[in-house]
Amino acid sequence: MTNLTQANRELFRRRDDERFPDLDALARFCREQKQQSVDRWHPPQKLRAVSRDDNLALAIGDDGEFALNAWSFGQLCGLAHVARDTVNRLRPETATRVFADTLPYGQKPLQLLTSSSHVRSIHGVSYTRLHNIDVVNLAREVATDFMPPQAGMNGATGLYAGEEDMFCFLIDPTGWAEIGDQAFAPGFFLWNSEVGKRSVGISTFWFQAVCQNHIVWDAIDVVELTRKHTANVGNVLTDIRRTIDSLVARRDERRDGFVRVIGKAMKERLGSDADEVLKELSKNGIPRNLAKEALEIARQQGAFTIFSLVDALTRLGGRVQNAGDRLDIDAKAAQLLMLAA
Repeated sequence: MTNLTQANRELFRRRDDERFPDLDALARFCREQKQQSVDRWHPPQKLRAVSRDDNLALAIGDDGEFALNAWSFGQLCGLAHVARDTVNRLRPETATRVFADTLPYGQKPLQLLTSSSHVRSIHGVSYTRLHNIDVVNLAREVATDFMPPQAGMNGATGLYAGEEDMFCFLIDPTGWAEIGDQAFAPGFFLWNSEVGKRSVGISTFWFQAVCQNHIVWDAIDVVELTRKHTANVGNVLTDIRRTIDSLVARRDERRDGFVRVIGKAMKERLGSDADEVLKELSKNGIPRNLAKEALEIARQQGAFTIFSLVDALTRLGGRVQNAGDRLDIDAKAAQLLMLAA
């Protein structure tokens, strides 16, 4: 089992105006955000930093002047290859001269996302935008039985959106499965950034408890899917739909079968000693080095049960950075769990 802290980090970093009581309120904000934003395409030589009212602004061709927020200012500095901290120490008049000398020229246009008053983001042609409202609407459509957990200690619900990104933490309060004196329920995290601050993705899991700090305790069967905002990023909506559908289907199956399988996996040993367990893990396609690490974690738990080894593989998978390798480990762990089915 593992403890998930993503929602905990969101709980304490979000301002009051980035918190929403339910998915409908979050959807309204994201819809208005999309409606009030405009994509503008210009070659880099059409951008000009200007000083207005003792602040730095960006003139975009003939479209007018726009203020910069923290994210777009950082992107502008990156485009000019100048250190953000250095520019921050300059007077606006001096900063405009720095950008005049360092902003690039070229034929490939830049895409600038603007609201009525400021620039939200600056990207090259390879960036493909996915709007937050499309992700939120998908959750509203597919995860009809899921809702935010109990409010956190500061009143936040687990639903957030702001200038830079959005994040949803949802659970199904009807999906609990009792296993002896333990209980598990399904939930997921869902996130996106239409300005490129983070990837788009989903993480599904089964958990035992959520505290007021929104730490998810004793999670198992954690599956994560992420995509970068490149060409065809819109296809990820289909993948997210399938991931939620799979979680819902497994919830329905587990209402009857989850107790039986996990209960059996907690009791049934994979072997009488370490050598036998290694052989069984190898038979199930688990590489020897990974099997040894899982074996050591299971040994610390005091038993070589199927559940302890599946849990160990899940923990090890969470440490792997490559998404494809993580999915492969998760698949092998799931296959191992089926030995108790």
